[in-house]
This record gives sequence, structure tokens and C-alpha cells, in this order.
Amino acid sequence: MQDGVDRRDFVRTVGLGTIAAAVGAGMSSSGLAAEQAAGAGQAEAAALGAASGGRYVLPPLPYAYDALEPFLGRETLTLHHDKHHQSYVDGLNATLDKLAAARQAGDFGAVKGLCRDLAFHGSGHVLHTLYWQSMKPGGAALQGELAAAVAQDFGSSEAFLKQFVSATVAVEASGWSMLTYEPLGGKLLILQAEKHQNLTIWGVAPLLVCDVWEHAYYLNYQNRRPDYVNGFMGVANWDFAAARYRSARGHA
Repeated sequence: MQDGVDRRDFVRTVGLGTIAAAVGAGMSSSGLAAEQAAGAGQAEAAALGAASGGRYVLPPLPYAYDALEPFLGRETLTLHHDKHHQSYVDGLNATLDKLAAARQAGDFGAVKGLCRDLAFHGSGHVLHTLYWQSMKPGGAALQGELAAAVAQDFGSSEAFLKQFVSATVAVEASGWSMLTYEPLGGKLLILQAEKHQNLTIWGVAPLLVCDVWEHAYYLNYQNRRPDYVNGFMGVANWDFAAARYRSARGHA
């Protein structure tokens, strides 16, 4: 994108409704008939770059390489998808292999660096997969339930588009902007991600959380964080974690 005008055109052509559709397709097949659910769910998962046989895979583009012209040309999409996105998939699988080797050898000295690699490549894979699904040849109208939510949370679709454009243009260096659903408040938010990994993978559902900011433990443990973490593991609520796991997988 050459300038602010191109970025505005980009935002207007993005099929915003497909963001929710893409995420929903990756999480559940409840809208399918029972006899079709398993096969269709597997096909959707493959299209969204899910792991297959323990290995992450590069999902195919949901349209032809030249389908977004003149907005984005064949060469751009080919390079971006086949080279850049593939590198995240390869890096993610390689990092998982290294972690497996470390566990087998009982050598955990490299875990910190490998955690960073896992977050970097995993987040790159997830966000690129959503990016491809967030575009559609010819665009798509913002309508229905999502349009109503946009009007409620941003005041109007016009205000929403202006905020989205501003957030997208203002991301520093390399990064992302995104429309998100924040479940705690039950609302839509527009976020920037200037370091897409941020030591996590976007879209994960937290199951168990340990706070290691010093205010969480300093009065009891001072600088002895390992003692605090070991103590936490002794009081960890795995029933809660199991319930969240069932919920994240779409089971009651």
C-alpha cells in the first residue's frame, strides 16, 4: 500500500463480516447437519491452517492469486502467501520439534528462547490465516448481526470505519490492526499489534493463569519467584481449567 488513500481503499474492500465467519468456522461446526459435521469440520480446519497429524500446514488461498487485482496483484499474493506465510508454518513446526527434542533430552536451558520462537511463528501463522480470510474479491457488505454490534459499540458504521482506518495507518513499524471480540465485556474492540507474537498466539483460550508480576507475590516471597510458582502449582484449580477446556472445544 502506497499511502493513506490506498489504506482506506483497503479497509473498505475488506469483508469485515468474514473475520467472524473465519474464526467461527475454526471453532465449531454446529451449523452443519450431524452426518456432515465431522468431515466438514476437518475441511474447514485444514482451510484455516490447523495442525494435521501433529504438523501445522499452510492453508490454500480462499481465492485465486490474481482475484484481488487491482488492489493486490498476483506477484504480491504469491510471494506473501507462498514464501512469507510458509516461513511461519515451517518455523512453527521446527520450534515444536526442538521443544520435543529438549524434553526428551531433559535439557530445558533453551526453553526461554524457544518459547519466543513458538509465539513468533505461531502468531504469524494464525494472523496470516485470518488475513487471507478477511478479504474477498469484490468485498462484502457489513450487515446483519455484526453491523448491529458495530453500531452499538462504535456509535455508527462510519465512526467504526474511521477508527479502523486510523488504527491501521498508525501502527508503528510492522504490525497489524484488527477487529476483535472481547468476551469479558462482550464488546467489539479495534486493536493494534506491533509485535504480533507478544509471547502468545492470538486466538488462544486461556485455561489457567498465573500472575508473575511482583505485586502478586513480593510480600510473601520477595525475589524468590520459583518458590512462588511452585506454590501456585500446589493450589492450581485444574477443575476450572478442565471446564474451560471443554468450553473452548465447544462441549458443554
